[in-house]
Amino acid sequence: MIKSFRGGVHPKDSKSYTSGKSIETAPVPEVVVIPMRQHIGAASIPIVKKGELVKKGQVIGAADGFVSSNVHASISGQVIDVGDHPHPVFGKCMAVVINSDGQDEWVAGIPLQRNWEELESTQLLKIISDAGIVGMGGAAFPTHVKSTPPKNKHVDLLVVNAAECEPYLTADHRLMLEEGLRIVTGVKIVMKVLGVEKCLVGIEDNKKDAIEKMAAAFSGLPVEVVELPAKYPQGAEKMLINAVSGRIIPSGGLPMDVGVVVQNVGTVAAICDAVTHGIPLIQRVTTVSGSSIKSPKNIRVRIGTSFREAIQFCDGFATRPEKIIMGGPMMGMAEPSIDIPIIKGVSGILAIAKGEANTGKEASCIRCGRCVNACPMGLNPSMLSILSERNLYEEAKEDYGLFDCAECGSCVFACPAKRNIVQYVKYSKAQNAALKLKENRG
Repeated sequence: MIKSFRGGVHPKDSKSYTSGKSIETAPVPEVVVIPMRQHIGAASIPIVKKGELVKKGQVIGAADGFVSSNVHASISGQVIDVGDHPHPVFGKCMAVVINSDGQDEWVAGIPLQRNWEELESTQLLKIISDAGIVGMGGAAFPTHVKSTPPKNKHVDLLVVNAAECEPYLTADHRLMLEEGLRIVTGVKIVMKVLGVEKCLVGIEDNKKDAIEKMAAAFSGLPVEVVELPAKYPQGAEKMLINAVSGRIIPSGGLPMDVGVVVQNVGTVAAICDAVTHGIPLIQRVTTVSGSSIKSPKNIRVRIGTSFREAIQFCDGFATRPEKIIMGGPMMGMAEPSIDIPIIKGVSGILAIAKGEANTGKEASCIRCGRCVNACPMGLNPSMLSILSERNLYEEAKEDYGLFDCAECGSCVFACPAKRNIVQYVKYSKAQNAALKLKENRG
């Protein structure tokens, strides 16, 4: 029986642009801009200076605390600046800029050959932490933190998120078809780190070839590939856990509260590289797509490469785009420029032509209830937007479950009035956070 969750929507998946295209490796850029903020938590601290020579794989940004992550040079060359530069999420932030020396030379000791099966789980966890691995699905949560549950949380299940439910994106799909061994090894490593004996891999049924490939690859292992209906937001953690295991995360809870850790399929592949060959997270597979891209592709690209260079590798624009989006069209971020760097969480770069986006002039809520039916969290998005619009932030939090909202955008997709519900929710959350900070300061 195919498993699913309540609510959700069915946007046009638009995956045919790139789903049949093998991963191509983009050229090594002449210059990379590597931000120190590439993950949830504290920004990394730059540990190199202008004029310094660095090698590929060298740590250039050190983690600042437990919920933080190392950042590494993605090319070899000279540091030409350490300072504020454009960032796809934060506008601007501290970054290390490296000018390539044309050698693309690894730092001493990388790559290496390591028999991971001989290592203890604590040793594996340190390798993952040192390599700067973060969630590759977009959230970019430091992987070593996710893999270290508190002692009072008993984890007995690993769930691998291979749903890739966002329209257009096919990077994970191609990874499963082309590099299954990396994924299998990464899953085995994570299972050892967590000390679990069972893993479920959730894949949507619009990727039949990947389902077959992964089922064959995991044959003989305590890993089950679960076929899921293609429905958005199937890949959201709470929805995915419920669909594959039947477990329900309580309001305000985390996957660990129901004994689960979730890792993205790209993340486990990166873990394989780090543990078996000592290779830190310096590149990723990204989908470059949309009707305005001349030759949509899945590309393996170095961290710090500009959006502009990635688009140029796909032969540039076929038509002038109305919107550039980092990530998918449902939860991604519209970008004001293509002169921004690719960071660890950039799963897609979309160039959307005029008329292709689900846009229109916002109107008042007509109380149709479509957003309520679509909400996978069982919330009332219309009331959340109305309360937030009226500055009733605390009422939205206390009476309507504001912080249970996953900001998936299903409500916006379903809304005939084109209400900017997610934006209202984000604003309301920020206002509640500001009020709490003010209270704490007395």
